[in-house]
Amino acid sequence: MSDADTSSEPGDDARRIYSPDDEHNFPDAKLNEVLAYVDADEEIQAYLEAQNVNAVDRKRYNDHGAKHISIVRNRALCLYDLLKAGDVDFNGARQQGLEEEDESVIIALAATLHDVGHTVHRDQHAYYSIPLAADILDRVLPEFYDVTDTVRMKGEVLHAILCHHTAETPLTTEAGVIRVADALDMERGRSRIPYEQGGRGINTLSSQAIRRVSLHEGETRPVMVEIAMTNAAGVYQVDNLLKSKLRGSGLEDEIRIVAVNTNENHEQLVERIEL
Repeated sequence: MSDADTSSEPGDDARRIYSPDDEHNFPDAKLNEVLAYVDADEEIQAYLEAQNVNAVDRKRYNDHGAKHISIVRNRALCLYDLLKAGDVDFNGARQQGLEEEDESVIIALAATLHDVGHTVHRDQHAYYSIPLAADILDRVLPEFYDVTDTVRMKGEVLHAILCHHTAETPLTTEAGVIRVADALDMERGRSRIPYEQGGRGINTLSSQAIRRVSLHEGETRPVMVEIAMTNAAGVYQVDNLLKSKLRGSGLEDEIRIVAVNTNENHEQLVERIEL
């Protein structure tokens, strides 16, 4: 599962897309095994397609299917990699007596399953995701863990899924990563904020103004999220989506958000601003 087709700048994939073949700042062997298993799993792939029906076809909301999941999972793992490089502590797996290699598995599974509740209803979907994801995890986790570790992994993944919803507070760094990564799917009209199709309201203008989202190693913080905009309206999108997800995530001190003007006329947004 990859969102590589959204990339247009050579050499930039490492800032946006997790590649199993690359070197990472964490042990990745188990993660890569789990990813291969999940991507070949018929039930999980069926959910990723089915969860778009309520969101898109019935509610006329933005995509929450396979494409969204691919983007969120890739961003989550890239974000995790940068945070690990910055020596940020991940307490979820550690406090459960699990291994460091399990941190990335928690993040990947939570990112993959966080929106399955859309198959029940768009409204309050985070809560519907819990029982559906629990059933899937009961089948998948025993392929990689014994009974005790399956229980512990299941709890951590479900916590991260629940807390991608801003009404719930992440208690682990892993959950904070999922919450922030969910908001990083905002490029080229892919906003998580509903927009008026064909309209000219602020939601529409702001979502269309976000050209590119990239993750970089920061100078003063472990991560810099760079938002390339073509219109000042994009600031509204960042304030009301990304910053609202970052707030309360536990990662506020680790992530810096910078907007860059890509409008050749430089008329509507200063060259570079920090949000």
